[in-house]
Amino acid sequence: MTRILITSAIPYINGIKHLGNLVGSQLPADLYARYNRARGAEVMFICATDEHGTPAELAAAKAGKPVAEFCAEMYEVQADIANRFGLSFDHFGRSSSPQNRKLTQHFAGRLKAEGYIEEVSEKQVYSNADGRFLPDRYIEGTCPNCGYDSARGDQCENCTKQLDPTDLIEPRSAISGSTDLEVRETKHLYLRQSKLKDQLDAWINSKTDWPVLTTSIAKKWLHDGDGLRDRGITRDLNWGVPVKDGEKDWPGMEGKVFYVWFDAPIEYIAATKEWADARGLDDGAWESWWRTDKGADDVRYVQFMGKDNVPFHTLSFPATIMGSGEPWKLVDYIKSFNYLNYDGGQFSTSKGRGVFMDQALDILPADYWRWWLLSHAPETSDSEFTWENFQASVNKDLADVLGNFVSRVTKFCNSKFSPAVPEGGAYGEREQALIADLTTKIRAYEGHMAAMDVRKSAAELRSIWVAGNEYLQEVAPWSTFKENPEQAAAQIRLALNLIRVYAVLSAPFIPTASAQILSGMNTLDMSWPDDIEAALGALPVGHEFTVPEVLFAKITDDQREEWAEKFSGVRD
Repeated sequence: MTRILITSAIPYINGIKHLGNLVGSQLPADLYARYNRARGAEVMFICATDEHGTPAELAAAKAGKPVAEFCAEMYEVQADIANRFGLSFDHFGRSSSPQNRKLTQHFAGRLKAEGYIEEVSEKQVYSNADGRFLPDRYIEGTCPNCGYDSARGDQCENCTKQLDPTDLIEPRSAISGSTDLEVRETKHLYLRQSKLKDQLDAWINSKTDWPVLTTSIAKKWLHDGDGLRDRGITRDLNWGVPVKDGEKDWPGMEGKVFYVWFDAPIEYIAATKEWADARGLDDGAWESWWRTDKGADDVRYVQFMGKDNVPFHTLSFPATIMGSGEPWKLVDYIKSFNYLNYDGGQFSTSKGRGVFMDQALDILPADYWRWWLLSHAPETSDSEFTWENFQASVNKDLADVLGNFVSRVTKFCNSKFSPAVPEGGAYGEREQALIADLTTKIRAYEGHMAAMDVRKSAAELRSIWVAGNEYLQEVAPWSTFKENPEQAAAQIRLALNLIRVYAVLSAPFIPTASAQILSGMNTLDMSWPDDIEAALGALPVGHEFTVPEVLFAKITDDQREEWAEKFSGVRD
């Protein structure tokens, strides 16, 4: 049996994610996981919440809650929304878990032993009022470039200029607002990525099947300017994984934590251990996915992420794994995505612009969003969400093509025959032509899904739906019935079986509607149509069904206008 390990970039804990975040990692990862399960593969689909670092502390302070309590609450919120979107994780973990703490400290100890950690003294801003060093993002002030008065110490959000905290005019603490700041010396640990540059370069060069987006970003970081630089992996924060050398204390690093970007990818491994621990399984259960000396040699590991996460997953995380000197599984394929923009601009969490995952589910079921997002996935370039396009796609693809086919066939059969697969007649040339056409299209669909070509997969699936509608229009069983009821019975028998096939093929995209169709057809048969002719006989003569409810309601112009207005501005 094929074994496939799938990880989605882990969403940050500081708030509910918007649809751009969803389509950039979790949703296409779920599509791939569902498809491979349907084809009989053994799948381990892992995700988690990313809970450490500056934004978590700031969000907790804004909410007036201790950071651990805030993260625990937001984890439950994100897990619930993911579940309602049909994201079929085998485990949805937390980067603050004991498992991740232990593994992160283990990797740091291994990297030190292998000579890939360096202690560096550097100058950093200290807030006397807060009694702590401030990471760059904790410092705000006026941008010297554009005059924006809320620029951060690492970058101005207004003009995007990269900054150092000392560049800011009238800098202040983002925590207390205090301007009583001074520059002090502090020690930090650096991951010596530069020593692994040639090894990383050779590894990336070996990945000839990776998307151009993935490799071009990795190569840019490897070779542009000064090339791959060593990276600080510790911070002066209270919340995070305490710095340790494996299980031992690390002299001089007391009170410091590991940088969130060091511990977050390690959570992929830790979350798989969380999965095993939650089921009372031994370490062999999770190690067989992650250790090449424990069975992971036969695992295909695929990561899904937005393009902003690519540098960490092509360089820093692989450097951590390579540098450990241990036989951990490296990723085989990285599927990266561009950005989804919103109606002429960008989604903005801070400004509440665009549709957020919880709001989306408040107005329409998950499958409406899943279909549009996946069929418009920003694979080769940025794509844009507009309400007009969303309305057209839902109404044409889901309501007019798929929904209409299911409704017409079941209602006609129910009224002219009975709510059961009718007998009589035989398949003729037109039916054989449809079977041949569907066979070609389904094989193409499988090829696109296996290659993770999301938009091509959606287009092929839609063409499979269209083929059934075209057949129905051509043979017109409602007309055939008047002169040759037996031939009409054969046509409807094929169409009813095609409904089950549609449910199976469509399940990775629209799992709730697929389950609704199968329920209406009174079957649990989810067998893949490897042989389409055989699949079109899966529901035998006499098999009873009920006419399903309307699968997809059309979006009205009034609804579209109301939603466009509602999501144009600041979130409550």
